[in-house]
Amino acid sequence: MTNKSIHNFNAGPAALPKEVLRQAASELENYNGTGLSIMEHSHRGESYESVHHEAIASVKRLLGISDAYEVLLLQGGASLQFAMVPYNLLPSDKKANYILTGSWSEKAKKEADFLGETYSGASGKDNNYKRVPDVDTIEMATDDAYIHMTSNNTIYGTSWQDFTRMAEWDAPVVADMSSDIFSRALPVENFDLIYAGAQKNIGPSGVTLVIISKPLLEQTKTIARDVPAILRYNTHADKASLYNTPPTFAVYMLKNTLQWIEVSGGLQAMETRNREKAALLYNAIDESDGFYRGHAHPSSRSNMNVTFTLPTEELTERFLEEAKERQFSGLNGHRSVGGCRASIYNAVSLESCEILRDFMVSFQNKHR
Repeated sequence: MTNKSIHNFNAGPAALPKEVLRQAASELENYNGTGLSIMEHSHRGESYESVHHEAIASVKRLLGISDAYEVLLLQGGASLQFAMVPYNLLPSDKKANYILTGSWSEKAKKEADFLGETYSGASGKDNNYKRVPDVDTIEMATDDAYIHMTSNNTIYGTSWQDFTRMAEWDAPVVADMSSDIFSRALPVENFDLIYAGAQKNIGPSGVTLVIISKPLLEQTKTIARDVPAILRYNTHADKASLYNTPPTFAVYMLKNTLQWIEVSGGLQAMETRNREKAALLYNAIDESDGFYRGHAHPSSRSNMNVTFTLPTEELTERFLEEAKERQFSGLNGHRSVGGCRASIYNAVSLESCEILRDFMVSFQNKHR
């Protein structure tokens, strides 16, 4: 046990706002004066249903979602969506176009390959996923079933910087936004389906957000008519995401986290703060004369996941050991790429990023 403050840079499950954790602690045994924890309430009862619908309403308010979309609260994480998307959107006479920008987009395509035909209209694999593709280089076909993209790549620390051109694409646009949704302003109208696990920016693991346009939802009725009911988007839309028992505590935490974002200034405030946090760390990398090397090309840098390496494996290990001694958590790079990674989601404070920046500078000065 430690009484010292932990600086949480874990990639997910990730940091949650302290205010949200305190609220959950205060209501854990007695939610809203009911004498029961929210985890003990029936998901068909008034107490939980109010939480459920408030969570959906907060999603719509923050993202400015119109009545042309349905908002669903599902389970299974983004990994289940890798299968649900082709189950619902990929007919036998069409191909799905997957833009490959990292491991998660590869896994999404692999799942779709089990269910139908796919191809990659663009891939950054040849450059070790150091940057996302230029939109003008993406190959597309007029009869694509859909185009799938991953907005932020946690392992490699890359991100799409602009979503405006997606409005020009002919096929339905599907986006995995698990690691950057609610971290910045988002033109939802440029997408037909967005999915995101909650455990990065908007709550704990266990609940998955899906935003789907009603015209696309209507199309799924034909494509997915032979799919098991639990895997059909229409099943969940028809039952207001209450077809089966939802992850009630995760939805409660989602609601509270979204309301924290609202009272903290909304998405514009989150974006401003996240850019400031990222700039601190990228400046430390850029000004290190090569001691730290960022994985991502500057044009594709993520404001959520800052990835970098040190000159040697020995220095990397020493850096991580000393970081742990200073109460930094989660700075190890993903096992597939190594190095270091600081995940600086919404709930990570500017102060923690400043302290990490100072540690990076002092470590460099000591070992240059």
